[in-house]
Amino acid sequence: MPTGKPAQSGFTYLFVLMLIALIGMGLAAAGTLWHTDSRREREADLLFIGDQYRQAIRSYYELDPAQPRLPQSLDDLLEDNRRPNVVRHLRRAWRDPLTGRPFVLIREPGTQGIAGVYSPASGHPFRNAGFAAKDEAFKDAKSYAEWRFVVVLSSQPPGPTSAPDSPQPRPKPDFIPAARAGT
Repeated sequence: MPTGKPAQSGFTYLFVLMLIALIGMGLAAAGTLWHTDSRREREADLLFIGDQYRQAIRSYYELDPAQPRLPQSLDDLLEDNRRPNVVRHLRRAWRDPLTGRPFVLIREPGTQGIAGVYSPASGHPFRNAGFAAKDEAFKDAKSYAEWRFVVVLSSQPPGPTSAPDSPQPRPKPDFIPAARAGT
């Protein structure tokens, strides 16, 4: 005579299948959230690192007010030998947090010096508003490659005492370094 065991094992099997399906859906949702959070974190890293490059280029440019110039390579930012003591404008040559590759260098047309960097990543940024004033150009960017961390050099008009045939002053960056702001 048949017992109730075959019917019970069928229900147990269905229960286990449903449990596995629910766990799978939960893991898929958690994976999506983790992926989104990871991309947002890498975006924040990109903003921080890009600003570090921008500050290092400004620091290099301002080191010698008599002859300001842009660095010719990233090595110049890592170890500047223009002074008796070595000056390090950048702690290390950061890699792009989105691709793991080096940043693309933006060169100033006349001098071929490095004026900035950008990420070669082609993905669409999550963040499209709420940037700091120095990064307002990143608003509504279609890709990370449009986030360009460039030092803006502004030309100062010649003073009233300069003669017409005297050389024009070199452009100065339009910022006040944090270390010198209080002096």
